[in-house]
Amino acid sequence: MAARSGGGDADMNPRLRTVLQKAKAANMPNENVQRAIKKGTGELPGITIEEVLYEGYGPGGVAMMIEVATDNTNRSVSEVRSTLTKNGGNLGGSGAVAYNFSRMGQFVIAADKTDEEALMESTLEAGAEDILSEDDHFEVRCPISEYEKVSRALEEAGIEPDSSELAYIPENLVPVSDVEDAKRILRVIDLLEDLEDVQNVYANFDMADSILEATEE
Repeated sequence: MAARSGGGDADMNPRLRTVLQKAKAANMPNENVQRAIKKGTGELPGITIEEVLYEGYGPGGVAMMIEVATDNTNRSVSEVRSTLTKNGGNLGGSGAVAYNFSRMGQFVIAADKTDEEALMESTLEAGAEDILSEDDHFEVRCPISEYEKVSRALEEAGIEPDSSELAYIPENLVPVSDVEDAKRILRVIDLLEDLEDVQNVYANFDMADSILEATEE
């Protein structure tokens, strides 16, 4: 999918570079990697896989954007709809919840790889809009148009992201203060992510650390 969307040259395709790093870390044979790239670019025949975006609601009215890669859209939509419906949510139409999210470039970097000052120096001039500091990682966000430039800036600075992608960043957050509600939301996200065709699930909930910790008890 990365090769199809951005070409088979990893030097010109940040998304593909990230995937290749993960493949290398997982010791995937190079011949498998090259075959997948050639299938994506059309150089080799293969199953036609489509990227589909579903929009819906989880428990408590939490908005969800669900990215799918599938060779059978009928199967995928049926599985996503069933999972949402059985767990207090529902599938919406196109545009139902998209206004709650912004499509942006997102780079996640482990905190032990760099510091905030170095990130600012290397990415702000390249077009990064926001740098978030969490307990164990940093998150760099940028407009889609600057994704390649920021990726290059990180590479030139010797900072290797743990992940880089075009993500749906929630804008209008839904506060969740009830532990049981939080458990239901996290459960449906886990179930969706367990579906074979689902690649990513983005949701606009806002949970305090204390609520998240309570869901694990």
